[in-house]
Amino acid sequence: MATYAIWNNKGGVGKSYLTFQIASEYARTHPNKKILVVDLCPQANSSGMLLGGMEEGERVLDNLASQAPRKTIAGYIEDRILSPYVNPRTGSTYLVNVSQRNPAVPDNLYLIAGDEQLEIQASRVLGATAPGPTDAWRLVHTWISDLIEDVQHLWNQSDTAVFIDCNPSFSIYTELALSASDRLIIPFSADGSSKRAVRAVLALLYGITRTRGSQQSQFYLNSQQSRLQIPKIYCYAGNRLTQYIRSAKAFRTVVHEIGDEIWSVWQANPNVFHIHPTGSGSPSNRTGFNRMFQFEIVDANTASVVSSSLGIPIVRLTAGYQDVADRRVMVNQRGSPDGACGIRVDRSHETPHSALLHAGYNLALTSIDNAQALVCN
Repeated sequence: MATYAIWNNKGGVGKSYLTFQIASEYARTHPNKKILVVDLCPQANSSGMLLGGMEEGERVLDNLASQAPRKTIAGYIEDRILSPYVNPRTGSTYLVNVSQRNPAVPDNLYLIAGDEQLEIQASRVLGATAPGPTDAWRLVHTWISDLIEDVQHLWNQSDTAVFIDCNPSFSIYTELALSASDRLIIPFSADGSSKRAVRAVLALLYGITRTRGSQQSQFYLNSQQSRLQIPKIYCYAGNRLTQYIRSAKAFRTVVHEIGDEIWSVWQANPNVFHIHPTGSGSPSNRTGFNRMFQFEIVDANTASVVSSSLGIPIVRLTAGYQDVADRRVMVNQRGSPDGACGIRVDRSHETPHSALLHAGYNLALTSIDNAQALVCN
């Protein structure tokens, strides 16, 4: 299975919400596999959702951070600061079985929780990349890969599906996450800053600049020199979950402009994309490219807010009143053969194929390459 990084070089694009929903649904449809989420964002929003939502999730995070050592990603990072070039094999000790804290989440979903302490540790992590042994930069950039291997060893499961929620900026933690990932999901919102952020992703990861001869990022250069993998683009997802844009036309315009940018990258550098599903050929035209790599996620309105606030995956959300921040909120029932609010299970494929219905729009997860692919129909 694969390791997916969910990242764009800006905040407010819904990456933590998507991490929460994608990982929860993948775990639900693969009950015999243990699934891992690594939260490398100091804001720890995806951890909060997984651990119970806006209020309960924050209480659980505070409890995890109060333990000695901190039972969060910061605890592991502290171990690595003390042993930067030799793996202490402590990664699995920071695992949290999410369902023990939040019964709404499948019991095969595990988490390395995020922690605001990451910000304080960042300078020491960066300092470990140099000076030191000649390959210090490479060794530090394998810390998260080491963590994942520690967990796989504990589980005796080498084909673990992993989802990494990244820091929105290109920090040292973003670099560590991307060095550990096979595939990249790029969420974006419909604004000019998202267009610039997508361009930054292409330059920072793949050395693809808009102007010939422009300076390339040190991460790209060092990764090439150290022969560290860089994740391939799995998809870029236009996300209206965070938008206040009433006009679908305005949203489509931005999607199209960003699509033009990435389509031109495909034409010149198809090797930075991951072809899917299994057995598919490379897209031969723009329509085929859009079908494979471009997705749009539409807001489920109240259901999205309730789902994230209460830590209930949207597939488990039922119609009726819910208590959110001392308010009674109504979640409307949509037509669904499975009886859940806004959920439809698509059995038209031989492989497990579950869908989250977002205001009449399907965000689906389908089994591809023994991993889970993000598919929006």
